[in-house]
Amino acid sequence: MRRSLGFARRAIAVAALGGVLLAFSVAPTGTFGLAQAQPAEIEVPVPKPARALDLKTRIALYRKKLAAYKKARAAYEKRAAPYWKKVSAARSKRRRKRAKGRTITLKDYVLAQPPLYKGPPEPRDPEAERKPRPIPVVADFLQQAKRHFGFVPEAPASERDYKRAYAKVAAAAGLGKRTCVKIYSFEATGNGKYDIQAGLEYGRPNERAISTALGYNQLLTTNSIGLVAENGDKFLAALREKAENATGARKVQLAEKIDTFGKIIRFTRSVRNNWYVHDRLGKTPKGQGVHALNLDVDIGPLLQTQKLMDSVIFAKRNGYKKPLSAAELEMMNLTGDGNGIDMVLMPQAMREKVPTSNFFLQHGYERNPVATRNNTVAKLIAATDAQMEKEARLQGARDLAAAFDEVARAGQ
Repeated sequence: MRRSLGFARRAIAVAALGGVLLAFSVAPTGTFGLAQAQPAEIEVPVPKPARALDLKTRIALYRKKLAAYKKARAAYEKRAAPYWKKVSAARSKRRRKRAKGRTITLKDYVLAQPPLYKGPPEPRDPEAERKPRPIPVVADFLQQAKRHFGFVPEAPASERDYKRAYAKVAAAAGLGKRTCVKIYSFEATGNGKYDIQAGLEYGRPNERAISTALGYNQLLTTNSIGLVAENGDKFLAALREKAENATGARKVQLAEKIDTFGKIIRFTRSVRNNWYVHDRLGKTPKGQGVHALNLDVDIGPLLQTQKLMDSVIFAKRNGYKKPLSAAELEMMNLTGDGNGIDMVLMPQAMREKVPTSNFFLQHGYERNPVATRNNTVAKLIAATDAQMEKEARLQGARDLAAAFDEVARAGQ
């Protein structure tokens, strides 16, 4: 999914690369490591439940913590602000040099690691009403698609049917099996279904959506609107080709889908072709309806594939002629093509030395433990690839690989 400098990645990547923390409880032990029993005659006091603090006390405690936070943060910003100003200036300079076809060298990056804030966290105001804006989910996308466009996505007969449809489109576009499987593994957990949404990957009772990222390659509503606006005619041509080769009810179904899809294309083109404009449109009910296209077995694979192909095309246009590795393609997917190409074009020797902070805004970097832990380009790419390899062994990834094999055999 497209991202700018913030590296605003869905939480699954943070959990995946960040590792799992295990909390161990250890019984009190005696000299030889055996748990000591309390003497029978000694009564162990039962602690009384803590009384909830009243609002006045909590407000006073909050103000005390807030003062400590502001003091620590101000001291930190005196060191951090100049660093991030250098990062921003260097980024702008690199873009100007690249636009002129000039070579980028180590001197064009900030090679020092950024200062990290280690003070107290910002406290929560007990008087503030904390009602986060609900993030729409698949049910909402479906509802809005039907309400505003009369569109009901054609669900696949099975998950493997969607995987075959995706493999067919991706292979025809020139994407390799291993690349697509590893991207899917990283983005969709290695077991995700075609309707997987960020934050709702595992079906746990307390899960909640953390973004609109959807599908094998985790497209945002903004991505879907932009892809349809830019590639709608090509997608329509693919649907018309299917309709020409279809018969009976299937032909009628495709004709209706083509007509509805044409209306959706016109809607996405009713605004200026700009990421931020599309982002605003994606927050409207009608814009959310566009996102339901990813759930259609005919159109969804076209969108998911095109997102990856846009990065491949961008890399070629910027002078990278070799096939992108899955991890390199993911760097472009994660940080946005403009930042990703900066890393992709970098030789290995430079990757070992350039801090990942060069590709972030301060806020995004500080909130991304994956980037701060893997604090050079080489480390970040290696960690991403290692996670891909791990999750590519899961059943969903193996099924996707098998789908690519089926498509290859059918083409022989």
